[in-house]
Amino acid sequence: MSETTGRSFPLLPMFGHTKGKRSAVTCALKCDNACAGDVCNTSANGYFRDIASTALSRRAALGLGAAGALAVVLGGAVTGADSAVADSGNGLSDAAKKGFDKSKLQFTAIKPVDAAVDAFTVPEGFGWNPIIRWGDPLFADSPAFDITMQTAAAQARQFGYNNDYTDILPIPDSKDRRAVLFTNHEYTNENIMLPVGFDAAEARAIGRAAHGLAVVELERKNKNKPWSYVQGAALNRRFLTDTVYELTGPAAGTNLVKTIDDPAGRWIKGTLGNCSGGTTPWGTILSGEENFNGYFATPGTSDSDKRYGLSSKATARQWELDEPRFDTRNSGYANESNRFGWIVEVDPFDPTSTPRKHSAMGRFKHEGANVILAPDGRVVAYMGDDERFDYLYKFVSKGKYQAGDSKAARKNNMSLLSEGDLYVARFTGDSPTAEIDGTGKLPADGAFDGSGEWLPLVIGGASAVPGMSVAEVLVYTRLAADKVGPTKMDRCEDVQPSLLTGKIYVACTNNSDRGKAGKEGATEVNPRTLNRDGHIVEITEAPGQTGTKFNWTLLLVAGDPAKNSSTYFSGFPAEKVSPISCPDNVAFDSVGNLWISTDGAPSTIGYNDGLFKVTLEGPERGKVEQFLAVPRDAETCGPIVHDEERTVFVAVQHPGEEGTFDAPHSYFPDYVPAGTTPAAGAVRAPRPAIVQVFRK
Repeated sequence: MSETTGRSFPLLPMFGHTKGKRSAVTCALKCDNACAGDVCNTSANGYFRDIASTALSRRAALGLGAAGALAVVLGGAVTGADSAVADSGNGLSDAAKKGFDKSKLQFTAIKPVDAAVDAFTVPEGFGWNPIIRWGDPLFADSPAFDITMQTAAAQARQFGYNNDYTDILPIPDSKDRRAVLFTNHEYTNENIMLPVGFDAAEARAIGRAAHGLAVVELERKNKNKPWSYVQGAALNRRFLTDTVYELTGPAAGTNLVKTIDDPAGRWIKGTLGNCSGGTTPWGTILSGEENFNGYFATPGTSDSDKRYGLSSKATARQWELDEPRFDTRNSGYANESNRFGWIVEVDPFDPTSTPRKHSAMGRFKHEGANVILAPDGRVVAYMGDDERFDYLYKFVSKGKYQAGDSKAARKNNMSLLSEGDLYVARFTGDSPTAEIDGTGKLPADGAFDGSGEWLPLVIGGASAVPGMSVAEVLVYTRLAADKVGPTKMDRCEDVQPSLLTGKIYVACTNNSDRGKAGKEGATEVNPRTLNRDGHIVEITEAPGQTGTKFNWTLLLVAGDPAKNSSTYFSGFPAEKVSPISCPDNVAFDSVGNLWISTDGAPSTIGYNDGLFKVTLEGPERGKVEQFLAVPRDAETCGPIVHDEERTVFVAVQHPGEEGTFDAPHSYFPDYVPAGTTPAAGAVRAPRPAIVQVFRK
């Protein structure tokens, strides 16, 4: 295999076939050209067809008493089995009934922004600024960012690239003046990071150093002032490809995960393809390893290789030239790819802690994981497998949450995700097939809805899948799920429970293969052929989070109503909503409104991606209002909504991705004017960044 420069990518099958914002290079680097390849799931299971923040807020859960937390979070929120999901007034706690539409974050929706515009657009009366950008120095000894003089050693001490899931957690006893920011660094796009002719080996090393995770301390003068990051702070940390992670749960120590470097099968170097995530009630961060397959060359012949999209082709980044573990055909590394595809847990408040990968939660292309406490104190995590025609999963812990921050409670809570039950979802629609004609026309009952069940994969420490051990179920979760007959979904990405109502919201980004020759056509939960705009599924567990039955309805069928008559917004007038396409990450504000960030709108409706508020209850249920738009070629990630402070945060990923180093498509976030000398730390080039938006 020959050396390549930092700008030469030999594996670009999407070149000439992409539309809008997704460039051929990014298709290769982010998801290994998943849309150009065969669908990994070739099982005979039905497609997602016949089917188809207050007290314990994910932002302020530390130190809350168990009884009070459970009462506020769930109260009377979870409906019984006889409650209809479509009746949005059923099952609400008193807090939810009184809280909706009472947010302090009031704004006038912005107009959609043309996809060619390179601007970060916010509502009238709001301002914005970046908290931290790619390359910003994190430690006292970190060099200042110099885009023309990059090195791997420097990048390892600087903020990484393509930040995705983000959260900001207050540091106790700091009077709201100090916090920690966590973010994923999902992947790199060397095509716009490095100039033509850059040394190939150093380019690969820089790319590795820009992956991983970051924890950064923040400070502000008071809660009405913007945050700034603190260089050299005690909690600052970078998690790199050589950072050691502990593998927990039943798969740890088994022959399926051992390698020549780790004969114990318990200590894994690095985390890859980290996309979305979640924050636990005990103050740790969960990060999902998603498109890990693109980092490995493998035999590509086994059922597991094929099911996970692993192949024998050279990888786009060619890290296998530098580290033999990235080619599993090398002696002793056959299991290396099995060590990725997990949920990672990080303690952002302990810079000496060892992060962990939880095998009990299954291995697949995790978009992320979000948790809620069940009434009995067990932790329930919801997870999407982000690939066309793959599944929705649920994990229920064996142990129960303990309130407080004592050593005993901390030890207990840090073990909750290491043992429990794993399920996969099967959905059923309630309308005759004849009523679903592919146009998106509502069925006669006036809603896309139905029921469902959680099918067991691991229960009580035993495999529920015939012919597979517990370790095999957890390492080859996709293959195990295929055997029990779940329903296939349209790229199930972020899955988030509302802590006010207990309802679950699933962002199905899109699936343009639906209805193509040999593929499933329109169904009640996927009412359109060639689903390019995506939809949001709302799930109500019945009777509760730990049960195995649920009801579901489509909250919205996305698109631009002005151009597409098939959009649906829970009955809210389509002409009164902001156009929205390709829902990706979701979050809630303190009063229970859903916020949706998008990834793909430029290629579907011609507008820049953005962040949108959706009303969930009352007469305006289904109303979509656009809050912000990100710059040209960028994706909106990691939304955080601190509505009580009238502040919103987003991670802006891959701005200007379709440009080149010499001819940028974006100058976000520094926007240095042509012909001027950049200020210290600024550059005239695109830089992924964490941005805060605030009321002026």
